[in-house]
Amino acid sequence: METRNQTNTRLEENTMAILDSAGFKTDSRHTTDDRIAFLEAVRAASIVPEASISPTKKMCEAIFQILREESSLELLVESFQLLNQLDKRFPRVSMSRGDESNLKPPSNCDNQIELVVLEEAWSPFIFGSDNERADTSKNRHGPIDITGFHLLVEEIVMAGQTNSGISQIKALKDMMLLQYLISVLEGDFIPRNTVYQYTTNWSILRDSLLNTILGSRRVRYKDLVQDILSIMCDMSPVQSSHADGRLPVTSEAHLPENCDIASTVALPELRKCTGSSMQKLIVMIMELDKAKKNADVQGLTTRADGVRTPLVEIIQDHLAYNEAAVSPFFEVFTEPKCKLDIIVQYFQKYMAKPSVRTRRSNNLNPAGEATFPGILNCFCNGSITKNIRKKIHPEVIQLLLAHAFQAYLSLPAESFDGNHNSKEAYKNSVAETCKNFISAFTNLRRDGCMEILPFAKEALFTATCILSTK
Repeated sequence: METRNQTNTRLEENTMAILDSAGFKTDSRHTTDDRIAFLEAVRAASIVPEASISPTKKMCEAIFQILREESSLELLVESFQLLNQLDKRFPRVSMSRGDESNLKPPSNCDNQIELVVLEEAWSPFIFGSDNERADTSKNRHGPIDITGFHLLVEEIVMAGQTNSGISQIKALKDMMLLQYLISVLEGDFIPRNTVYQYTTNWSILRDSLLNTILGSRRVRYKDLVQDILSIMCDMSPVQSSHADGRLPVTSEAHLPENCDIASTVALPELRKCTGSSMQKLIVMIMELDKAKKNADVQGLTTRADGVRTPLVEIIQDHLAYNEAAVSPFFEVFTEPKCKLDIIVQYFQKYMAKPSVRTRRSNNLNPAGEATFPGILNCFCNGSITKNIRKKIHPEVIQLLLAHAFQAYLSLPAESFDGNHNSKEAYKNSVAETCKNFISAFTNLRRDGCMEILPFAKEALFTATCILSTK
């Protein structure tokens, strides 16, 4: 029976064969067979058995190389799936207690939860010295540095916005590569953020891969965020769908006449998954912004942390100057809490701030921020509604209100104001919000001739049904 050391040795030899295959053509049948056999061997050793073998750095590097350089859809999908499975089985960052549901309140668990970081584990990112980055840049299929990550995002933006003639398999490869890199950022950030919530130790998030990328001087932060938003809007069904149900325009524009049918079928699903990955990235950045703001208030940040414009403000500016992006963006961005935060702060930007504390200004959460019910109360005032219409196009107002209402209903009861001591109180609060939502649209129509958009009609119908049930 083969021992673990023998298995590792055999896989290492196969790995070296993969790494040394530069002398073969990428479409060589022999190379393809070798790589398929290698992926199957790694899966059999590290994924299938209960007593699995942790892959070495060379193995992970070889799988990542296949993902970056292959032109075979079969190998791209196999390497992409295997990398994700290995990350789940052998996480680089984890918590000392895996079951978050057993965690006690923050005041009692500071010494009961720890972050476990495998410093020697392989990573698709490289943030080393200039010499290390120079060596990586020579190997176009090795780990990616910070600049390479931004370039990958830019390539996907260019492929979606222009008829650049990019090959279909190249577009698929770029999207899978970006999805994998974001999953690595997520696997590093979520455990860190969970521990941070219970320890408020800013250094835990300061050392995250995401913060390292966003804080690097080699990345134009605002340009990167604009590219992320562009990808999200381009992946939206609103942007890419035809009324007759044909393939999306952006997809057809990039498909060569002799395109592979399998790639054509895979493209729509990959676009959808890429949009979901962009949402995960935005949510992580928003969480990081909140943590950094809290750390700054407590005096825990230093000059080395730098100054970064909050992501919400960049999104607000992007939607304000490009109103056509409002619907595509919120079609893809569906995370309810963050979605509601963005829309509430968007409206708050165009509403006059009360000079004194009034009953209306009491519609704030404990942090002093406006809430969705508070925004609806403002729309119930005819003069305020009239002023908002002068600053925001009525169709944009409808879309924002409808998406906010949808997100509000998607939140669990405990995510509201924390004042719902009973199920009946929660129902009354939702019913009151539904009434104010309908009143807001009544005021919008009263102020001028306005046609209700289909999506807004669905939201109004939902509010009416809730009230009738009540």
